[in-house]
Amino acid sequence: MGARHFEAGDTLLQSGVTLPAVRLAYAVHGTLNAARDNAILYPSHYAGTHADNAWNIGPSRALDPEKYCIIVPNLLGNGVSTSPSCPPPGMASADFPAVTMLDTIQLQHRLVTEVFGITRLALVTGHSMGAQQAFHWGALYPDMVARIAPFCGSARTSRHNFLFLEGIKAALTADAAWNGGRYATPPVTGLRAFARVYAGWAWSQAWFRERLDMQVLGLPSLEAFLAHAWEPHFLAKDANDL
Repeated sequence: MGARHFEAGDTLLQSGVTLPAVRLAYAVHGTLNAARDNAILYPSHYAGTHADNAWNIGPSRALDPEKYCIIVPNLLGNGVSTSPSCPPPGMASADFPAVTMLDTIQLQHRLVTEVFGITRLALVTGHSMGAQQAFHWGALYPDMVARIAPFCGSARTSRHNFLFLEGIKAALTADAAWNGGRYATPPVTGLRAFARVYAGWAWSQAWFRERLDMQVLGLPSLEAFLAHAWEPHFLAKDANDL
């Protein structure tokens, strides 16, 4: 399903910086009813898009478009909404400002109220950074959210997770081609290192102990797991978006 766009205009961020000409990309599954009370918000996860959330949406699935109107907003910075890789006119990718969770939720609030006229959401759900957005929706707009169902995520990024994030950032930016984000060609070595560090965190110890990478994914080795399951995913991303 293709993305639609909410033209949010110049947007004041929590940092005090104004991000001009913001475009929030989103997808819609199902139809909003006359009472506008069957809407589910299902935000994208880190480095994911609306297309990556589609696996959980369908008839007789948990998110059934025959019953609900499921709105899937794309995070700023994911390469589909306004991002370093598609910045506002006149802005260099490397100069893209920091965006907080508050900025994200406030922009999504504008989407559901201004575009859809929704005053109450039946559910906000998501996984990973999508789960964190669900938690924040419940905290910031409790009277507007009937329920939240975050999965595989936390309300607040832990100190341990911060250490992990610093590690993958260091792996990416250590590539000489990175050039402070002003690269002429993609920093492929850094992207590959980023993917390899990330791969060891996104799956549990039990997964590897039981060799599920081989049994479930049918891959012959850990090298194949890295080269075929992770590197292509991140090599396809813009380094400044990551």
